[in-house]
Amino acid sequence: MLFMDKIRVAIVGLGNCASSLIQGLEYYKDVDEKSEPVIGLMNNSLGGYRIGDIEVVAAFDVNANKVGKDISEAVFAEPNCTKKISDVPTTGIRVSAAPILDGVASHMKNKFPLVGKSDDVDAILKESRTEIIVSYLPVGSQDATHFWAEKALEHKIAFINAIPVFVCSDKEWSTKFEKAGVPCAGDDIKSQVGATIVHRALTQLVLDRGQSVDDTYQLDIGGNTDFENMMIGERYALKRESKTEAVAWHGKIGAIKLGNVDYIPHLKDNKIAYINIRGRQFGDIPFEIETKLSVEDSPNSAGIMVDAIRSMKISLDKGLTGYQEWSSYFFKHPLRQCTDQEARTMVEKHAKS
Repeated sequence: MLFMDKIRVAIVGLGNCASSLIQGLEYYKDVDEKSEPVIGLMNNSLGGYRIGDIEVVAAFDVNANKVGKDISEAVFAEPNCTKKISDVPTTGIRVSAAPILDGVASHMKNKFPLVGKSDDVDAILKESRTEIIVSYLPVGSQDATHFWAEKALEHKIAFINAIPVFVCSDKEWSTKFEKAGVPCAGDDIKSQVGATIVHRALTQLVLDRGQSVDDTYQLDIGGNTDFENMMIGERYALKRESKTEAVAWHGKIGAIKLGNVDYIPHLKDNKIAYINIRGRQFGDIPFEIETKLSVEDSPNSAGIMVDAIRSMKISLDKGLTGYQEWSSYFFKHPLRQCTDQEARTMVEKHAKS
């Protein structure tokens, strides 16, 4: 077996998505290119890199219940509530304090104790020899996202933006990364089989079969801190824009409305989406599709992130800079939207060439 270099990752925001990702690294650590197809993975090996090649070398958070603890312990600290899929062995990496900036919504500042002073971010990134920063900040954290994007530029570290603050898909920011000789990918991570991808696939199916989509809506509910955070409208605005564009990017849908409806604590990390599509078929006869999707939210995105991280490592190996075109497959708000098949082909070519 060919052993590749480790992929050295720093995670910003050790919430449910990061917890699922880190647990997944342990869960799938022994899977390689010789393994049979494995449930939950799109690629056992990507560009020669296995899941076991991803190593978290630094982590940052503002929750005092997590800061100072080993990553293996912090991923299970409240208010994290995603389902446990694996024990995580002690890593020797302690969670560092990040600057709060706008990373905590006003209505959530009593949800958990906040750190006082941030640690020396520059020193930690340098000492950990971080290659890739993965931003799992809460939705609406614009100032905090820009802070970490700037740190990536300063330290020549690749940047993956998992949230709907538009950095990598913004031409001004992507130009900064290109000039700095640093690759970036984003924005707003998709799920493997989440509400947006199901909605996108269903509407595309209707259009491909010669029918119309006259109007459609998607209503989401959930019980994790992501949903609680987005109960404030201004923090949710870019998320709505990102989800809407992912579904209606081709301009062939009539009326469309997508959005979170409510935060229901007892659902925890379970996300439930109700999707309705109305249109016309042969002879202008109306039809209607009603579907419900219930998923564990955070593992659904972790299955995408493991491939985004490996794709970014391939970009680093190739010396690529600026916005990465393969973002179209992994993110809801890339710089350029395209069909899922076209985007998947980009990833495959990127991994092979």
